[in-house]
Amino acid sequence: MSSDPSVATSLIIRHLGRQPYEPVWAAMQRFTDERTDASTDELWVLEHEPVFTQGQAGKAEHLLAPGDIPVVKVDRGGQVTYHGPGQLVVYFLLDIRRLKIGVRQLVSHIEETIVDLMASYGVAAAARPDAPGVYVNNEKLCSLGLRIRKGCSFHGLALNVDMDLSPFLRINPCGYAGMQMVQCRELNGPQTVVEAAEKVTQLFSQRIGYTAIQNCTGFSNAYVKASES
Repeated sequence: MSSDPSVATSLIIRHLGRQPYEPVWAAMQRFTDERTDASTDELWVLEHEPVFTQGQAGKAEHLLAPGDIPVVKVDRGGQVTYHGPGQLVVYFLLDIRRLKIGVRQLVSHIEETIVDLMASYGVAAAARPDAPGVYVNNEKLCSLGLRIRKGCSFHGLALNVDMDLSPFLRINPCGYAGMQMVQCRELNGPQTVVEAAEKVTQLFSQRIGYTAIQNCTGFSNAYVKASES
């Protein structure tokens, strides 16, 4: 364990803007592989260029008609989902052993963060035991997929804020045929990705108990090298 107990309550939030998927995925893997007990936890906040990602449980039949949108097979849990502009993506690069929480607890913390976010706008959202994520009236608002390696998490959530939802019609979202998607703009929730990101990171930080929070813009040099390799 780290000799510095303050690292357990420290958090770096990286604001990455709009990014292609695969370089960020590579950077997450590199960060997780190389982190030590002294590494500070990080949240990466961004939007992605249009992409379908197929999780480890993904089945080809759930990709109905991807068309010109690329499909990337990834190492997170879950099945297929879509990322694109106007959707808030938050990646959770956390040492869950140090936090003394299990993966199920982490999933619940993430889901409850989005439930609390929507409640602050007067919208009743809820998690479902049969399908990870957050829903409003059985329509999916937020998707969730994680990977745990060496007791540390990566990947995260995708919250539909103000986006073109039509690409979801090209797939069975998260493996559910006919799953209807919804977004914050339609629900009078947060109207921009920036607004949603500020509130989500604040709510999650409070829920976990981070007290020393540093906001950064862009990757560190190490991540840039990782994403270019």
